[in-house]
Amino acid sequence: MTKNSFYILLLASVLFTSCIPLKDLVYLQDKNTSSEQKSISAVEAKPYRVQVNDVLSVNIKAIDPKLVAIFNTSESSSTPAGRSETGLYFDGFRVDDHGNIRMPILGEMNVIGFTLEEVRVKIEKKLLEEYFKTDANLFVNVKLAGFRYTINGEVGATGTKVLFKDNVNIMEAIANSGDITTVGNRKAVVIIRQTPTGVLMNEIDLTDVNVMQSPYYNLQPNDYIYVKPLRQKTWGTGQTGIQSIGSIITLLSLATTVYLIVRN
Repeated sequence: MTKNSFYILLLASVLFTSCIPLKDLVYLQDKNTSSEQKSISAVEAKPYRVQVNDVLSVNIKAIDPKLVAIFNTSESSSTPAGRSETGLYFDGFRVDDHGNIRMPILGEMNVIGFTLEEVRVKIEKKLLEEYFKTDANLFVNVKLAGFRYTINGEVGATGTKVLFKDNVNIMEAIANSGDITTVGNRKAVVIIRQTPTGVLMNEIDLTDVNVMQSPYYNLQPNDYIYVKPLRQKTWGTGQTGIQSIGSIITLLSLATTVYLIVRN
Protein backbone atom coordinates (compact mmCIF):
# COMPACT_ATOMS: atom_id res chain seq x y z
CA MET A 1 0.00 0.00 0.00
CA THR A 2 1.40 3.41 -0.98
CA LYS A 3 1.71 6.26 1.43
CA ASN A 4 -0.99 8.29 -0.38
CA SER A 5 -3.42 5.36 -0.25
CA PHE A 6 -2.79 4.99 3.46
CA TYR A 7 -3.56 8.66 4.09
CA ILE A 8 -6.75 8.50 2.03
CA LEU A 9 -7.88 5.39 3.88
CA LEU A 10 -7.09 7.03 7.22
CA LEU A 11 -9.02 10.17 6.25
CA ALA A 12 -12.04 8.17 5.12
CA SER A 13 -12.12 6.06 8.28
CA VAL A 14 -11.95 9.14 10.50
CA LEU A 15 -14.78 10.79 8.58
CA PHE A 16 -17.03 7.75 8.78
CA THR A 17 -16.43 7.15 12.49
CA SER A 18 -16.66 10.76 13.63
CA CYS A 19 -19.71 11.91 11.70
CA ILE A 20 -23.15 11.34 13.27
CA PRO A 21 -25.44 9.33 10.94
CA LEU A 22 -28.78 10.86 10.01
CA LYS A 23 -30.62 7.80 11.37
CA ASP A 24 -29.31 8.69 14.84
CA LEU A 25 -30.89 12.16 14.66
CA VAL A 26 -34.39 11.44 13.35
CA TYR A 27 -37.19 10.82 15.84
CA LEU A 28 -39.88 8.13 15.64
CA GLN A 29 -38.60 6.16 12.67
CA ASP A 30 -40.54 3.18 11.39
CA LYS A 31 -37.78 0.60 11.45
CA ASN A 32 -40.01 -2.09 10.02
CA THR A 33 -38.70 -2.98 6.56
CA SER A 34 -42.23 -3.70 5.33
CA SER A 35 -43.65 -1.08 2.97
CA GLU A 36 -47.12 -1.49 4.44
CA GLN A 37 -48.49 1.39 6.45
CA LYS A 38 -48.12 0.67 10.15
CA SER A 39 -50.47 1.91 12.83
CA ILE A 40 -48.98 2.55 16.26
CA SER A 41 -51.32 2.49 19.24
CA ALA A 42 -49.95 4.48 22.14
CA VAL A 43 -50.31 3.07 25.62
CA GLU A 44 -53.40 4.46 27.28
CA ALA A 45 -52.37 6.85 30.03
CA LYS A 46 -53.73 5.86 33.42
CA PRO A 47 -55.20 8.57 35.68
CA TYR A 48 -52.47 10.17 37.76
CA ARG A 49 -52.53 9.39 41.47
CA VAL A 50 -51.38 12.02 43.93
CA GLN A 51 -47.94 11.56 45.46
CA VAL A 52 -45.96 13.13 48.29
CA ASN A 53 -44.67 16.68 47.52
CA ASP A 54 -47.31 17.29 44.85
CA VAL A 55 -48.87 20.75 44.99
CA LEU A 56 -52.61 20.84 44.35
CA SER A 57 -54.60 23.81 43.16
CA VAL A 58 -58.08 23.71 44.74
CA ASN A 59 -60.69 26.22 43.57
CA ILE A 60 -64.15 26.32 45.18
CA LYS A 61 -67.07 28.37 43.88
CA ALA A 62 -70.60 28.94 45.14
CA ILE A 63 -73.61 31.15 44.42
CA ASP A 64 -72.37 33.57 47.08
CA PRO A 65 -68.58 34.05 46.57
CA LYS A 66 -68.21 35.31 50.16
CA LEU A 67 -69.09 31.87 51.48
CA VAL A 68 -66.08 30.26 49.85
CA ALA A 69 -63.61 33.15 50.08
CA ILE A 70 -61.79 31.49 52.98
CA PHE A 71 -60.99 28.43 50.88
CA ASN A 72 -59.65 30.20 47.82
CA THR A 73 -56.16 31.64 47.57
CA SER A 74 -55.38 35.30 47.09
CA GLU A 75 -55.62 36.59 43.55
CA SER A 76 -52.71 38.99 44.13
CA SER A 77 -50.39 36.58 42.34
CA SER A 78 -52.61 36.28 39.32
CA THR A 79 -51.61 37.12 35.81
CA PRO A 80 -53.85 37.72 32.76
CA ALA A 81 -53.28 34.10 31.76
CA GLY A 82 -53.95 32.75 35.28
CA ARG A 83 -52.03 32.36 38.48
CA SER A 84 -48.26 32.38 38.12
CA GLU A 85 -46.04 29.40 38.93
CA THR A 86 -44.73 31.21 42.02
CA GLY A 87 -48.26 32.00 43.18
CA LEU A 88 -49.36 28.39 42.75
CA TYR A 89 -46.34 27.17 44.71
CA PHE A 90 -47.05 29.39 47.72
CA ASP A 91 -50.86 29.33 47.59
CA GLY A 92 -51.37 25.70 46.55
CA PHE A 93 -51.89 22.79 48.91
CA ARG A 94 -48.75 20.69 49.28
CA VAL A 95 -49.03 16.97 49.99
CA ASP A 96 -46.92 16.33 53.07
CA ASP A 97 -44.87 13.25 53.97
CA HIS A 98 -47.96 11.59 55.44
CA GLY A 99 -49.98 12.10 52.26
CA ASN A 100 -52.17 14.88 53.68
CA ILE A 101 -53.13 18.38 52.59
CA ARG A 102 -54.22 21.00 55.12
CA MET A 103 -57.25 23.11 54.17
CA PRO A 104 -59.09 25.89 56.02
CA ILE A 105 -61.99 24.61 58.16
CA LEU A 106 -61.64 21.07 56.81
CA GLY A 107 -58.23 20.53 58.41
CA GLU A 108 -56.04 17.69 57.21
CA MET A 109 -57.26 15.42 54.43
CA ASN A 110 -55.47 12.34 53.17
CA VAL A 111 -55.13 12.43 49.39
CA ILE A 112 -52.15 10.21 48.58
CA GLY A 113 -52.95 7.53 46.02
CA PHE A 114 -56.19 9.25 44.96
CA THR A 115 -56.83 10.55 41.45
CA LEU A 116 -57.55 14.26 41.07
CA GLU A 117 -61.21 13.46 40.40
CA GLU A 118 -61.40 11.39 43.58
CA VAL A 119 -59.84 14.24 45.56
CA ARG A 120 -62.41 16.64 44.10
CA VAL A 121 -65.31 14.38 45.10
CA LYS A 122 -63.84 13.90 48.57
CA ILE A 123 -63.51 17.66 49.19
CA GLU A 124 -66.97 18.41 47.82
CA LYS A 125 -68.58 15.69 49.93
CA LYS A 126 -66.88 16.87 53.11
CA LEU A 127 -67.84 20.50 52.47
CA LEU A 128 -71.51 19.59 52.00
CA GLU A 129 -71.51 17.43 55.12
CA GLU A 130 -69.77 19.86 57.45
CA TYR A 131 -69.98 23.40 56.11
CA PHE A 132 -72.49 24.01 53.31
CA LYS A 133 -75.99 23.05 52.35
CA THR A 134 -76.87 21.47 49.01
CA ASP A 135 -78.54 24.65 47.76
CA ALA A 136 -75.17 26.44 47.92
CA ASN A 137 -74.47 24.90 44.50
CA LEU A 138 -70.81 24.19 45.13
CA PHE A 139 -68.38 23.84 42.27
CA VAL A 140 -65.03 22.29 43.21
CA ASN A 141 -62.10 22.10 40.82
CA VAL A 142 -58.85 20.25 41.69
CA LYS A 143 -55.75 20.30 39.51
CA LEU A 144 -52.03 19.81 39.84
CA ALA A 145 -50.32 23.17 40.25
CA GLY A 146 -48.45 22.67 36.98
CA PHE A 147 -46.90 19.56 35.42
CA ARG A 148 -43.35 19.58 36.76
CA TYR A 149 -40.42 17.57 35.40
CA THR A 150 -36.62 17.84 35.44
CA ILE A 151 -34.43 17.31 32.37
CA ASN A 152 -30.64 17.08 32.20
CA GLY A 153 -27.93 16.02 29.78
CA GLU A 154 -27.66 16.85 26.09
CA VAL A 155 -30.61 19.21 25.64
CA GLY A 156 -30.83 22.87 24.77
CA ALA A 157 -32.05 24.01 28.19
CA THR A 158 -31.63 21.83 31.26
CA GLY A 159 -33.40 22.28 34.58
CA THR A 160 -36.81 21.87 36.19
CA LYS A 161 -39.68 22.78 33.86
CA VAL A 162 -43.37 23.40 34.53
CA LEU A 163 -46.08 22.98 31.89
CA PHE A 164 -49.65 23.93 32.64
CA LYS A 165 -51.16 20.80 31.11
CA ASP A 166 -52.75 17.66 32.51
CA ASN A 167 -50.76 15.27 30.29
CA VAL A 168 -47.25 15.64 28.86
CA ASN A 169 -45.36 13.13 26.71
CA ILE A 170 -41.59 12.82 26.35
CA MET A 171 -41.56 14.53 22.93
CA GLU A 172 -43.36 17.59 24.31
CA ALA A 173 -41.00 17.74 27.29
CA ILE A 174 -37.93 17.63 25.03
CA ALA A 175 -39.37 20.25 22.67
CA ASN A 176 -40.04 22.50 25.66
CA SER A 177 -36.39 22.07 26.67
CA GLY A 178 -34.85 23.22 23.39
CA ASP A 179 -34.61 19.77 21.75
CA ILE A 180 -31.81 17.23 22.07
CA THR A 181 -28.45 18.51 20.82
CA THR A 182 -26.65 16.96 17.87
CA VAL A 183 -24.40 14.97 20.21
CA GLY A 184 -27.31 13.76 22.35
CA ASN A 185 -28.08 10.05 22.19
CA ARG A 186 -31.71 9.79 21.14
CA LYS A 187 -31.46 6.01 21.50
CA ALA A 188 -30.61 6.20 25.20
CA VAL A 189 -32.97 8.58 27.02
CA VAL A 190 -33.27 7.63 30.69
CA ILE A 191 -36.44 8.33 32.66
CA ILE A 192 -36.37 8.07 36.45
CA ARG A 193 -39.80 7.91 38.06
CA GLN A 194 -40.78 8.11 41.72
CA THR A 195 -43.67 5.81 42.61
CA PRO A 196 -45.35 4.90 45.92
CA THR A 197 -43.47 1.57 45.82
CA GLY A 198 -40.04 3.05 45.03
CA VAL A 199 -37.93 4.54 42.25
CA LEU A 200 -38.20 3.11 38.71
CA MET A 201 -35.65 3.75 35.94
CA ASN A 202 -36.06 2.92 32.27
CA GLU A 203 -34.19 3.70 29.04
CA ILE A 204 -36.14 4.44 25.85
CA ASP A 205 -35.21 4.84 22.18
CA LEU A 206 -36.76 7.98 20.67
CA THR A 207 -35.63 7.07 17.14
CA ASP A 208 -38.06 4.12 17.13
CA VAL A 209 -41.74 4.83 16.49
CA ASN A 210 -42.66 1.96 18.79
CA VAL A 211 -41.55 4.08 21.74
CA MET A 212 -45.12 5.40 21.78
CA GLN A 213 -46.18 2.02 23.13
CA SER A 214 -43.91 2.41 26.15
CA PRO A 215 -45.49 3.29 29.52
CA TYR A 216 -42.70 5.87 29.83
CA TYR A 217 -43.71 7.74 26.67
CA ASN A 218 -46.33 9.64 28.66
CA LEU A 219 -44.60 11.31 31.56
CA GLN A 220 -45.77 11.59 35.14
CA PRO A 221 -45.27 14.67 37.32
CA ASN A 222 -41.82 14.90 38.91
CA ASP A 223 -40.19 12.57 36.35
CA TYR A 224 -36.44 13.05 35.83
CA ILE A 225 -35.16 12.83 32.24
CA TYR A 226 -31.51 12.33 31.34
CA VAL A 227 -30.22 12.40 27.74
CA LYS A 228 -26.89 10.61 27.39
CA PRO A 229 -24.15 11.99 25.07
CA LEU A 230 -22.88 10.20 21.95
CA ARG A 231 -19.29 9.01 21.80
CA GLN A 232 -18.58 11.62 19.11
CA LYS A 233 -18.76 14.33 21.77
CA THR A 234 -15.55 13.12 23.42
CA TRP A 235 -13.66 12.43 20.19
CA GLY A 236 -13.49 16.10 19.24
CA THR A 237 -13.32 15.39 15.50
CA GLY A 238 -16.53 17.16 14.58
CA GLN A 239 -20.19 16.27 14.29
CA THR A 240 -20.45 16.62 10.50
CA GLY A 241 -18.22 15.78 7.55
CA ILE A 242 -17.15 19.41 7.09
CA GLN A 243 -16.29 19.77 10.79
CA SER A 244 -14.30 16.53 10.68
CA ILE A 245 -12.33 17.66 7.62
CA GLY A 246 -11.61 20.98 9.34
CA SER A 247 -10.34 19.18 12.43
CA ILE A 248 -8.12 16.89 10.34
CA ILE A 249 -6.69 19.81 8.35
CA THR A 250 -5.93 21.63 11.60
CA LEU A 251 -4.13 18.57 12.99
CA LEU A 252 -2.16 18.05 9.77
CA SER A 253 -1.17 21.71 9.70
CA LEU A 254 -0.01 21.50 13.30
CA ALA A 255 1.95 18.32 12.62
CA THR A 256 3.58 19.87 9.53
CA THR A 257 4.52 23.00 11.49
CA VAL A 258 6.10 20.97 14.29
CA TYR A 259 7.99 18.81 11.74
CA LEU A 260 9.43 21.87 9.96
CA ILE A 261 10.46 23.49 13.25
CA VAL A 262 12.18 20.34 14.44
CA ARG A 263 13.89 19.78 11.07
CA ASN A 264 15.26 23.28 10.92
